[in-house]
Amino acid sequence: MLSKRVPDNIFNGKKCFYCGKYGLYKLADGRKKCRHCRRAYSLHKLRRDLEILYYFYIEVSALKAAKELSVPYRTVHARYMDFRMSIMAHLDQEFVKLAGQLELDETYFGGKRKGKRGRGAFNKAIVFGILERNGKVYTKVVINVKAKTLMGEIKKKSVKGSVFYTDYFKSYKSLKQFGKHNKINHGYTFGKSHNHINGIEGFWSYAKERFHKYHGINMVNYPFYLKEMEFRFNHRNEDVFKLLVNITKGGNLVRK
Repeated sequence: MLSKRVPDNIFNGKKCFYCGKYGLYKLADGRKKCRHCRRAYSLHKLRRDLEILYYFYIEVSALKAAKELSVPYRTVHARYMDFRMSIMAHLDQEFVKLAGQLELDETYFGGKRKGKRGRGAFNKAIVFGILERNGKVYTKVVINVKAKTLMGEIKKKSVKGSVFYTDYFKSYKSLKQFGKHNKINHGYTFGKSHNHINGIEGFWSYAKERFHKYHGINMVNYPFYLKEMEFRFNHRNEDVFKLLVNITKGGNLVRK
């Protein structure tokens, strides 16, 4: 639980949450202020926001978290979106071009309207992804799956000369000019062949499974939800809660 993850001297006001130094004093309005980093904050709001962050970390929906914490839903949802924005900014800062053996694919999120499925499906967010085998994944909501769009992302986010694995979609036709291009025929991939895109397809399943708990996502917000999944996947072998605390306290955790 949260109490086991955050030291008591943070909540009792002895040690600054932001810089980690001792030297807090009390302001007239009851907030604490640090003599070193000069940050001022409410211990009550700090505990509340860390509790919301913990529920976000364990992937509890904003609606359920609001009920369990007795906090207005709008407050929890707003904080969740703040966290996602911080995650997106963090991913931009830590990004390094992907290299080596790379799997490429596109998929569609959202939209339950009947009609065309697959490429060109109506009312869905189009998502392009690059997965570095034994490494990280990069995702981007794109406006279409034309060659110009996908090749633009590939050139910006991967190292030239890498080995690329894709299906036979025509938009990847010119990829051979950027690196070695292996095309996947799903019907004829057997055994332990390296000629597959199972990794990126596995990530799509990972993300879509988690999206099921949401009762509809605003299309405008899809990039933020998607980056949350990317972050969780890329840091799945680390202490994600500790990372979230460090990422969010830089700006979006405990507003005045």
